[in-house]
Amino acid sequence: MHLIISTSLRPKGQTLALSEKALTFFNEKNANAEVINLQTINLPFCDGGECYKDQAVIDLTKKIKDADSLIIASPVYNYSLNAVAKNLLELTGSGWNDKEVGFICNAGGDKSYMSLMPFANSIMLDYRCNVIPKFVYATGDMYEGNKVVDSNLIERIKELVDSILVTN
Repeated sequence: MHLIISTSLRPKGQTLALSEKALTFFNEKNANAEVINLQTINLPFCDGGECYKDQAVIDLTKKIKDADSLIIASPVYNYSLNAVAKNLLELTGSGWNDKEVGFICNAGGDKSYMSLMPFANSIMLDYRCNVIPKFVYATGDMYEGNKVVDSNLIERIKELVDSILVTN
């Protein structure tokens, strides 16, 4: 199972649209994949203690641990993945060991394309994840509403999925 985790909390936002586009490429290859939309899961804030007893955290950690790979789809805020992505990692980190991880980032402009590196470095060092170097970085001009229309962006999402499937 390949998981695409959309960390945006914006209903029907562009990050979710990117996640769903990635899912179509997994489906085309008959690969077992699922989008996890964090808008629909009530995760607590990580407090380093009681949060790990939350049933949603336990269930999501198991799902991540059992996954063959992860794609983290996140908006970029203040030159970083959003706080939801960081909270996800803090809550479920024990499930991330040795995972293949890809990234799809959604940003307002083209200047923050390196903004995911602190997160990527953390998972490589702390959890020995293999980060797929084909990051997908999208900007607002690549959509019509919330529909992904930029052909180059669509091809890069396909290449990311193909890279994950080659390693799994």
